[in-house]
Amino acid sequence: MITRRIFTEIQDSLAFFPVVSIIGPRQVGKTTLAKQIMSASAKPTIYLDLEIQSDLFKLNDAELFLSQHTDHLVVIDEVQHKKELYPLLRGLVDRQREPGRFLLLGSASPELLRDSSESLAGRIAYHQLHPFDLSEIPETVSQTDLWVKGGFPNMVFSTKPDLSRRWMESFISTYLNRDLLQLGLNASPNTIRNLWTMMAHLNGQLFNATMLGNSLGVSTPTVKRYVDFLEEAFLLKSLHPFSWNMSKRLVKTPKIYLTDTGILHHLSGIPDFVSLSGNPMIGSSWESFVVNQVLALKSAYTDIYFYRTHQGSEVDLVFTKGLNVVATAEIKYSNSPQLTKGNFLAFDDLNAPMNYVITPSSDDYLFKERIRICSLKAFITNYLSII
Repeated sequence: MITRRIFTEIQDSLAFFPVVSIIGPRQVGKTTLAKQIMSASAKPTIYLDLEIQSDLFKLNDAELFLSQHTDHLVVIDEVQHKKELYPLLRGLVDRQREPGRFLLLGSASPELLRDSSESLAGRIAYHQLHPFDLSEIPETVSQTDLWVKGGFPNMVFSTKPDLSRRWMESFISTYLNRDLLQLGLNASPNTIRNLWTMMAHLNGQLFNATMLGNSLGVSTPTVKRYVDFLEEAFLLKSLHPFSWNMSKRLVKTPKIYLTDTGILHHLSGIPDFVSLSGNPMIGSSWESFVVNQVLALKSAYTDIYFYRTHQGSEVDLVFTKGLNVVATAEIKYSNSPQLTKGNFLAFDDLNAPMNYVITPSSDDYLFKERIRICSLKAFITNYLSII
């Protein structure tokens, strides 16, 4: 069993906050992580899975049940099935405020579970569990395996491609036909499947809601609502353009990435690395993989954007702390990367202390002053933590 990178962070939060929540897509390993935390807990624990009817029945009179276990760490899995719990948890916490009372697991963002952010403000700490990243996988799993299969545990450790594809199709189908509907998405599963597939083929490109709406036969605002919903369910991620004017960053057109390259490849009909190698989307797939690794591993105090201007300046990642640009990174699927005129213009515009060029497996060396070429592993191991 692999100990996830955020294990200690969650334990620290449980030692301070009355309520801690682990959020992330389904099947990412939240339950396994919670059971590891339960095993290490000094308090007695109770585990409730709200997808199991008998556990759901225990909360028919939730106040009575939970009041009888005030000395326990109560773990509630798939909490999005009973959002009405949040006001009750607030009352129980305020009545007896002590750390480590509840650990909530959910497959939706706090924005989608708005009751939690409204009812438990100041009482709850959130931790997002991403699919496996390069710092977590064992040596038996290569970087290429993680890239091609994606980071969900059932994909990472599968040795049978047919079963992997079957699992991924079941995973996608469950989201479309059950989970998204239960979370409140009022849309046909076929429409969302088509949108998700189109987003896979447009992965890493600027979001064009009008074009997508015309293709799907729905309005532009409806497409935006669907994409926002998929992002809040951890299935898509938008990367906003950098601007010195912070108010403009959120209104300009973002790039959209799928949050797992295993899903990206399945929706694109790419079964293995050989097929990916001959596919025109290999560059955008590699970019998506790097972006997701960076999102999982970056400091919480660092924000990332992309940069592109009408004058032709462009770079894939801009790392900022407040208004300060602390680094940039260009992502290249080549161990002998060629930088464009637009890259050099962006480096001059942004004037970052260091500009990285991230490759699959190149040597780590200084290409020019303030321009370093390195592999993804070297970037994560040696540089991301100091940005």
